[in-house]
Amino acid sequence: MTLLDHRRPVGPRPLADRARKASALAGRLRDAVADGSIRRVVCLVPDPHARFDAVELGAPFFVDSVLPSGYGMCAYLFGTNAEREVINAPAVDQFLGGYGDLRLRPDLATLAPAPGRPATWLVVCDVEWPDGRPVPEAPRTTLRDQLAALEQVGVVPSVGIEHEVTFTTPEGTPLTPTGLDYAVHALTPLRTVLSAVDTALDELDLGLESARGEVHPAQYEYVLRHRDPLAACDDAMLQQLAVRAAAAAVGVRAGYLAAEAPNTGSSCHVHVSLNDPGGAPLGAGARPTEMSTLFGHFLAGVLRAAPDLTAFWAPTWNSYVRLRTAPFSPRQVGWGTDNRTTAVRLAGQGPNLRLEARFAGADAQPHQVVAALLAAGLSGITDRLDPPPEGRVQGDLARTPWEAQHRLATSKLAPTLLGEEVIAHKLAIFTEELTQSLDPVTPWHRTHGDLRA
Repeated sequence: MTLLDHRRPVGPRPLADRARKASALAGRLRDAVADGSIRRVVCLVPDPHARFDAVELGAPFFVDSVLPSGYGMCAYLFGTNAEREVINAPAVDQFLGGYGDLRLRPDLATLAPAPGRPATWLVVCDVEWPDGRPVPEAPRTTLRDQLAALEQVGVVPSVGIEHEVTFTTPEGTPLTPTGLDYAVHALTPLRTVLSAVDTALDELDLGLESARGEVHPAQYEYVLRHRDPLAACDDAMLQQLAVRAAAAAVGVRAGYLAAEAPNTGSSCHVHVSLNDPGGAPLGAGARPTEMSTLFGHFLAGVLRAAPDLTAFWAPTWNSYVRLRTAPFSPRQVGWGTDNRTTAVRLAGQGPNLRLEARFAGADAQPHQVVAALLAAGLSGITDRLDPPPEGRVQGDLARTPWEAQHRLATSKLAPTLLGEEVIAHKLAIFTEELTQSLDPVTPWHRTHGDLRA
């Protein structure tokens, strides 16, 4: 039986190193398929709705045909809402005309075993047009483009992602009535689901750093060790996939809403450190607790762009419930040293100095969030921006989804950071989200309406 070493390296990794890792795995994968160790391969594509689209293939077909030539997946998946209904917007028309295919290109550096499915492996894929052109609107391509741009100025980032999840009944009632922040005994009602999730995550084996109870009822947090940004985002989504499946198997819903209830919030906090191509840290200045000039420029770029990019941090109607739960989901844009009430927290010191961007909710698309952070930071480096004094407010995130839509639509900065195609596509998806939000009639509507009668 052939064993595949799919462990992710900790710390920064240039794109060329990822490519070499993928190439090195190709031969081992063929051996594993030949001796029957792997019988199925599930190809996964991150889509704009923070989930994977997938196609399952026979392993021999995968290594014989898909590795050299790719595989088709209907392009319409990048032109739909979360319910997979097509969107009426010019920015998505190219994905809908004729309902033709995009071509999947597997990234073998993402290989991982599928929990609970012997001889089945997962692989995350890029997408391209049939003529080989990249698809800039695809979240993975958006992120890869920003990594390449940063490498052009000698910067290789490392990223760690914290994801919060709430365990509820299928109807949405939390499994504990109170918060669980750093709790031990209070986790007892969650032991069945936590054990199931632990088994799945151990089998997936992506390099867990920590897991603990969080501040709201039945809320829990899983953190993977820091790694290159593509791996960080891919693996955060793989982990989420495993958590959802393991919870469902024991009759529990794993909720990744930004707000499971009023006055609560679940986040996708992103830690970013900067390194040179050889892996040497670039964050600290003359003193361990001080930022380098380069890191200060990066931070300043993030703070400048954050308000205009609110739709990336908060992509759903529900996201704006979370943004009402300050101070831990702060709307005011500023930074502070080891201060979790600021939108950007400066954490660690010396070679471990990093920023923690606390903008995004658990419902955000990780690749898009990290791409937006890196693009903003790169602009600060390019423009040699100086960071504001610690604690000074630089502006506010949008307070409503309508405001977020307007800011993104009218921003002169956003298209320069991420490209006009990416912004137009994001606006199309986000506008559809807002339009759909006008359709339901909820109990609140009825209660509120009766009070006005």
